[in-house]
Amino acid sequence: MKNLLAILQNYYLINIIYSFLFFIILKLLYKILDKINYTYNEDEKKIYLSSRRNKTILRFLYAIIIIIIWKKEFSDIITFISFISAALTLAAKDIIYNYLCGIYIKVVKPIKIEDRIKVGDNLGDVINLGSLSFEMLEVNIQTNQSTGKIIYVPNCQIFNSTINNYTVAFKYIWDEITINIPFNEDLETIKNILLTIINNNNTIKDIPKKMAKEVKKASSEYRIYYNKLTPIIYTSISDNKIILTARFLIHPKKARIVESELYENIIAEFKKHNITI
Repeated sequence: MKNLLAILQNYYLINIIYSFLFFIILKLLYKILDKINYTYNEDEKKIYLSSRRNKTILRFLYAIIIIIIWKKEFSDIITFISFISAALTLAAKDIIYNYLCGIYIKVVKPIKIEDRIKVGDNLGDVINLGSLSFEMLEVNIQTNQSTGKIIYVPNCQIFNSTINNYTVAFKYIWDEITINIPFNEDLETIKNILLTIINNNNTIKDIPKKMAKEVKKASSEYRIYYNKLTPIIYTSISDNKIILTARFLIHPKKARIVESELYENIIAEFKKHNITI
Protein backbone atom coordinates (compact mmCIF):
# COMPACT_ATOMS: atom_id res chain seq x y z
CA MET A 1 0.00 0.00 0.00
CA LYS A 2 2.82 2.36 0.91
CA ASN A 3 4.63 1.49 -2.31
CA LEU A 4 1.49 2.25 -4.37
CA LEU A 5 1.07 5.58 -2.59
CA ALA A 6 4.69 6.43 -3.25
CA ILE A 7 4.29 5.60 -6.95
CA LEU A 8 1.18 7.80 -7.20
CA GLN A 9 2.91 10.62 -5.39
CA ASN A 10 5.88 10.35 -7.74
CA TYR A 11 3.53 10.22 -10.74
CA TYR A 12 1.77 13.44 -9.75
CA LEU A 13 5.03 15.13 -8.82
CA ILE A 14 6.58 14.27 -12.20
CA ASN A 15 3.52 15.59 -14.04
CA ILE A 16 3.60 18.82 -12.02
CA ILE A 17 7.31 19.23 -12.78
CA TYR A 18 6.71 18.62 -16.50
CA SER A 19 3.79 21.06 -16.53
CA PHE A 20 5.85 23.76 -14.83
CA LEU A 21 8.89 23.07 -17.02
CA PHE A 22 6.92 23.46 -20.27
CA PHE A 23 5.31 26.62 -18.88
CA ILE A 24 8.77 28.14 -18.33
CA ILE A 25 9.98 27.00 -21.78
CA LEU A 26 6.99 28.51 -23.58
CA LYS A 27 7.26 31.69 -21.51
CA LEU A 28 10.90 32.07 -22.56
CA LEU A 29 9.96 31.31 -26.17
CA TYR A 30 7.33 34.08 -26.06
CA LYS A 31 9.95 36.51 -24.69
CA ILE A 32 12.33 35.59 -27.52
CA LEU A 33 9.63 35.99 -30.19
CA ASP A 34 8.61 39.30 -28.61
CA LYS A 35 12.20 40.53 -28.75
CA ILE A 36 12.51 39.53 -32.41
CA ASN A 37 9.17 41.20 -33.11
CA TYR A 38 10.29 44.51 -31.60
CA THR A 39 13.70 44.32 -33.30
CA TYR A 40 12.54 43.68 -36.88
CA ASN A 41 9.13 45.41 -36.89
CA GLU A 42 8.89 49.20 -36.87
CA ASP A 43 5.14 49.48 -37.38
CA GLU A 44 3.37 49.62 -33.99
CA LYS A 45 0.24 47.95 -35.34
CA LYS A 46 2.24 45.02 -36.77
CA ILE A 47 4.10 44.66 -33.45
CA TYR A 48 0.82 44.53 -31.54
CA LEU A 49 -0.89 42.04 -33.90
CA SER A 50 2.19 39.80 -34.08
CA SER A 51 2.50 39.78 -30.28
CA ARG A 52 -1.18 38.85 -29.90
CA ARG A 53 -0.84 36.06 -32.48
CA ASN A 54 2.27 34.60 -30.80
CA LYS A 55 0.59 34.65 -27.39
CA THR A 56 -2.52 32.88 -28.72
CA ILE A 57 -0.50 30.17 -30.50
CA LEU A 58 1.68 29.48 -27.47
CA ARG A 59 -1.32 29.32 -25.13
CA PHE A 60 -2.98 26.82 -27.45
CA LEU A 61 0.24 24.79 -27.62
CA TYR A 62 0.52 24.77 -23.82
CA ALA A 63 -3.08 23.57 -23.48
CA ILE A 64 -2.30 20.63 -25.79
CA ILE A 65 0.86 19.80 -23.80
CA ILE A 66 -1.09 19.84 -20.52
CA ILE A 67 -3.73 17.51 -21.98
CA ILE A 68 -1.01 15.09 -23.11
CA ILE A 69 0.77 15.16 -19.73
CA TRP A 70 -2.41 14.71 -17.71
CA LYS A 71 -4.33 12.54 -20.21
CA LYS A 72 -5.19 9.86 -17.62
CA GLU A 73 -6.63 12.45 -15.25
CA PHE A 74 -8.57 14.12 -18.06
CA SER A 75 -10.29 10.84 -18.93
CA ASP A 76 -11.39 10.49 -15.29
CA ILE A 77 -12.81 13.99 -14.99
CA ILE A 78 -14.90 13.87 -18.19
CA THR A 79 -17.71 12.17 -16.29
CA PHE A 80 -17.53 14.80 -13.57
CA ILE A 81 -17.59 17.62 -16.13
CA SER A 82 -20.71 16.21 -17.78
CA PHE A 83 -22.59 16.47 -14.48
CA ILE A 84 -21.62 20.06 -13.75
CA SER A 85 -21.68 21.43 -17.32
CA ALA A 86 -25.39 22.31 -17.18
CA ALA A 87 -24.95 24.19 -13.90
CA LEU A 88 -21.88 26.00 -15.22
CA THR A 89 -23.74 26.97 -18.39
CA LEU A 90 -26.51 28.59 -16.39
CA ALA A 91 -24.12 30.29 -13.99
CA ALA A 92 -21.79 31.55 -16.70
CA LYS A 93 -24.29 32.30 -19.47
CA ASP A 94 -23.16 35.94 -19.72
CA ILE A 95 -19.52 34.87 -19.98
CA ILE A 96 -20.38 32.30 -22.66
CA TYR A 97 -22.50 34.84 -24.55
CA ASN A 98 -19.67 37.38 -24.52
CA TYR A 99 -17.18 34.72 -25.59
CA LEU A 100 -19.35 33.67 -28.56
CA CYS A 101 -19.84 37.33 -29.49
CA GLY A 102 -16.05 37.68 -29.35
CA ILE A 103 -15.70 34.86 -31.88
CA TYR A 104 -18.27 36.61 -34.09
CA ILE A 105 -16.31 39.89 -33.89
CA LYS A 106 -13.05 38.19 -34.87
CA VAL A 107 -14.60 36.17 -37.73
CA VAL A 108 -17.11 38.63 -39.24
CA LYS A 109 -15.10 41.75 -38.21
CA PRO A 110 -17.88 44.33 -37.76
CA ILE A 111 -15.23 46.26 -35.80
CA LYS A 112 -11.43 46.12 -36.03
CA ILE A 113 -8.42 47.55 -34.23
CA GLU A 114 -8.14 51.34 -34.90
CA ASP A 115 -11.77 51.69 -36.01
CA ARG A 116 -13.53 54.75 -34.63
CA ILE A 117 -16.90 53.63 -33.32
CA LYS A 118 -19.76 54.85 -31.18
CA VAL A 119 -21.42 52.38 -28.80
CA GLY A 120 -24.46 53.88 -27.10
CA ASP A 121 -23.26 57.26 -25.81
CA ASN A 122 -19.57 56.31 -25.96
CA LEU A 123 -17.33 57.37 -28.84
CA GLY A 124 -13.82 55.99 -29.16
CA ASP A 125 -11.09 54.20 -31.11
CA VAL A 126 -10.88 50.41 -30.79
CA ILE A 127 -7.51 49.53 -29.24
CA ASN A 128 -7.99 45.88 -28.28
CA LEU A 129 -10.29 42.95 -29.05
CA GLY A 130 -10.50 40.45 -26.19
CA SER A 131 -12.31 37.15 -25.66
CA LEU A 132 -14.98 38.70 -23.42
CA SER A 133 -14.75 42.43 -24.12
CA PHE A 134 -13.18 45.00 -26.39
CA GLU A 135 -11.48 48.21 -25.35
CA MET A 136 -11.93 51.73 -26.69
CA LEU A 137 -9.81 54.82 -26.19
CA GLU A 138 -12.54 57.36 -25.39
CA VAL A 139 -13.01 60.32 -27.71
CA ASN A 140 -14.89 63.46 -26.67
CA ILE A 141 -18.00 63.73 -28.86
CA GLN A 142 -17.87 67.53 -29.00
CA THR A 143 -14.15 67.91 -29.75
CA ASN A 144 -13.40 64.61 -31.55
CA GLN A 145 -10.21 64.28 -29.48
CA SER A 146 -9.01 61.57 -27.12
CA THR A 147 -9.76 61.98 -23.41
CA GLY A 148 -7.13 59.42 -22.40
CA LYS A 149 -9.74 57.16 -20.77
CA ILE A 150 -10.12 53.49 -21.72
CA ILE A 151 -13.65 52.08 -21.96
CA TYR A 152 -14.19 48.32 -21.53
CA VAL A 153 -17.21 47.18 -23.56
CA PRO A 154 -18.67 43.64 -23.24
CA ASN A 155 -18.60 41.84 -26.58
CA CYS A 156 -22.37 41.24 -26.36
CA GLN A 157 -22.90 44.98 -26.99
CA ILE A 158 -22.21 44.23 -30.66
CA PHE A 159 -25.79 42.84 -30.69
CA ASN A 160 -27.35 44.66 -27.74
CA SER A 161 -26.51 48.23 -28.82
CA THR A 162 -26.40 50.26 -31.98
CA ILE A 163 -22.80 50.42 -33.22
CA ASN A 164 -21.77 53.38 -35.38
CA ASN A 165 -18.57 52.57 -37.26
CA TYR A 166 -16.92 55.64 -38.77
CA THR A 167 -14.32 53.74 -40.78
CA VAL A 168 -15.78 50.34 -41.76
CA ALA A 169 -16.51 51.16 -45.43
CA PHE A 170 -13.92 53.87 -45.99
CA LYS A 171 -11.64 56.16 -44.00
CA TYR A 172 -13.41 59.46 -44.49
CA ILE A 173 -16.57 61.09 -43.17
CA TRP A 174 -18.40 64.31 -43.96
CA ASP A 175 -17.61 67.22 -41.68
CA GLU A 176 -19.07 70.75 -41.59
CA ILE A 177 -18.10 74.20 -40.36
CA THR A 178 -20.50 77.14 -40.14
CA ILE A 179 -19.88 80.84 -40.78
CA ASN A 180 -22.45 83.57 -40.06
CA ILE A 181 -22.29 86.80 -42.09
CA PRO A 182 -24.54 89.88 -42.27
CA PHE A 183 -26.88 90.50 -45.24
CA ASN A 184 -24.86 93.41 -46.61
CA GLU A 185 -21.80 91.28 -47.44
CA ASP A 186 -21.03 90.00 -50.94
CA LEU A 187 -22.26 86.40 -50.75
CA GLU A 188 -20.57 85.04 -53.89
CA THR A 189 -17.20 86.54 -53.03
CA ILE A 190 -17.30 85.04 -49.54
CA LYS A 191 -18.32 81.61 -50.86
CA ASN A 192 -15.43 81.67 -53.33
CA ILE A 193 -13.01 82.61 -50.53
CA LEU A 194 -14.27 79.76 -48.36
CA LEU A 195 -14.01 77.20 -51.17
CA THR A 196 -10.48 78.36 -52.02
CA ILE A 197 -9.37 78.01 -48.38
CA ILE A 198 -10.92 74.53 -48.06
CA ASN A 199 -9.67 73.24 -51.42
CA ASN A 200 -6.12 74.46 -50.65
CA ASN A 201 -5.98 72.74 -47.27
CA ASN A 202 -3.19 70.13 -47.38
CA THR A 203 -5.26 67.51 -45.59
CA ILE A 204 -8.51 68.01 -47.52
CA LYS A 205 -7.41 68.62 -51.10
CA ASP A 206 -6.46 65.01 -52.02
CA ILE A 207 -9.32 63.31 -50.17
CA PRO A 208 -12.02 63.45 -52.92
CA LYS A 209 -9.85 61.37 -55.28
CA LYS A 210 -9.03 58.87 -52.52
CA MET A 211 -12.68 58.72 -51.51
CA ALA A 212 -13.82 58.02 -55.07
CA LYS A 213 -11.58 54.93 -55.14
CA GLU A 214 -12.81 53.77 -51.73
CA VAL A 215 -16.49 54.23 -52.68
CA LYS A 216 -15.91 52.15 -55.82
CA LYS A 217 -14.16 49.47 -53.78
CA ALA A 218 -16.90 49.44 -51.12
CA SER A 219 -19.72 49.27 -53.69
CA SER A 220 -19.32 45.48 -53.95
CA GLU A 221 -20.44 45.13 -50.31
CA TYR A 222 -22.44 48.29 -49.59
CA ARG A 223 -25.08 50.20 -51.54
CA ILE A 224 -23.30 53.54 -51.12
CA TYR A 225 -23.01 56.28 -53.70
CA TYR A 226 -22.35 60.02 -53.68
CA ASN A 227 -23.11 62.54 -56.41
CA LYS A 228 -20.47 64.96 -55.16
CA LEU A 229 -17.27 64.35 -53.21
CA THR A 230 -15.67 67.79 -53.45
CA PRO A 231 -16.29 70.52 -50.86
CA ILE A 232 -19.53 72.49 -51.17
CA ILE A 233 -21.02 75.57 -49.47
CA TYR A 234 -24.70 75.57 -48.44
CA THR A 235 -26.60 78.80 -47.77
CA SER A 236 -29.44 79.42 -45.32
CA ILE A 237 -31.00 82.36 -43.45
CA SER A 238 -31.78 82.70 -39.75
CA ASP A 239 -32.20 85.58 -37.26
CA ASN A 240 -31.28 88.36 -39.72
CA LYS A 241 -28.04 86.72 -40.82
CA ILE A 242 -26.77 84.52 -43.63
CA ILE A 243 -25.52 81.10 -42.55
CA LEU A 244 -22.88 79.49 -44.74
CA THR A 245 -22.22 75.81 -44.05
CA ALA A 246 -19.08 74.35 -45.61
CA ARG A 247 -19.24 70.58 -46.09
CA PHE A 248 -16.13 68.53 -46.85
CA LEU A 249 -14.61 65.08 -46.42
CA ILE A 250 -12.09 64.44 -43.64
CA HIS A 251 -10.58 61.60 -41.65
CA PRO A 252 -12.51 61.52 -38.34
CA LYS A 253 -9.30 61.53 -36.28
CA LYS A 254 -8.09 64.73 -37.97
CA ALA A 255 -11.37 66.65 -37.92
CA ARG A 256 -10.66 69.05 -35.06
CA ILE A 257 -7.16 69.94 -36.26
CA VAL A 258 -8.42 70.66 -39.77
CA GLU A 259 -11.40 72.67 -38.47
CA SER A 260 -9.01 74.82 -36.43
CA GLU A 261 -6.76 75.41 -39.48
CA LEU A 262 -9.74 76.38 -41.62
CA TYR A 263 -11.16 78.82 -39.07
CA GLU A 264 -7.76 80.48 -38.61
CA ASN A 265 -7.32 80.88 -42.39
CA ILE A 266 -10.90 82.17 -42.76
CA ILE A 267 -10.38 84.80 -40.03
CA ALA A 268 -7.11 85.94 -41.63
CA GLU A 269 -8.62 86.09 -45.12
CA PHE A 270 -11.78 87.90 -43.97
CA LYS A 271 -9.63 90.54 -42.24
CA LYS A 272 -7.82 91.18 -45.51
CA HIS A 273 -11.12 91.75 -47.32
CA ASN A 274 -12.79 93.60 -44.40
CA ILE A 275 -15.52 90.99 -44.21
CA THR A 276 -17.62 90.94 -41.04
CA ILE A 277 -18.37 87.62 -39.36
